[in-house]
Amino acid sequence: MFPNILVKAVAGSMAINVASAHMELNWPYPLRSKFDPNTPQDLIDYSMTSPLSMDGSNFPCKGYNTNTPWRSTVEWSAGQQYNISLAGSATHGGGSCQLSLSYDNGTSFHVIKSVEGGCPLQSTYDFTMPEDVANGDALFAWTWFNLQGNREMYMNCVDITLSGGSGSADAFESAYPAIFVANVGNGCTTVEQQETVFANPGEQVVYGGTVTSSSPVAPVC
Repeated sequence: MFPNILVKAVAGSMAINVASAHMELNWPYPLRSKFDPNTPQDLIDYSMTSPLSMDGSNFPCKGYNTNTPWRSTVEWSAGQQYNISLAGSATHGGGSCQLSLSYDNGTSFHVIKSVEGGCPLQSTYDFTMPEDVANGDALFAWTWFNLQGNREMYMNCVDITLSGGSGSADAFESAYPAIFVANVGNGCTTVEQQETVFANPGEQVVYGGTVTSSSPVAPVC
């Protein structure tokens, strides 16, 4: 009896470790983040590092954009440089990431920076907030497609406020490409051990891993 209990306890511990072993955005504070001191205890997601559901049922933002009280956690100005930071230990060999904005509460996201290859092997990434963003409330998102392991999409979202921009939401959405979406039941799947190269990475692009500016789009969906 006791050996069986021990086995179950060890297995449970391993499952918890696996579930918490990926990466997550820890700055700016995403929706329901344990890092945000103002997140109500009953809303904290302690499995923030888990990927989106493979059937797409919680895309985007793990669904938190629709069921979490809106609260801006950062105020950013157009034309200024900022950074994100990531927490976790299992980088799955890297992969590719994007930073994006949504002005329609997650119906669409448009890319402001892409990191093709080697992401998230660094803990911080810089980006410049475009000068032609629209002022006001928006959703900011970090998305990641891992190089090794199961074919997954990771996504954390942040309520933000923008100022100093010269554009409108409609103009921004027309000028900036939509984020890449895969591995969420939409008919597009990334390939293990192949770094994702976005068809439309936007104007701010950083290359890492084996990806260069001449690398072909992968996967083609």
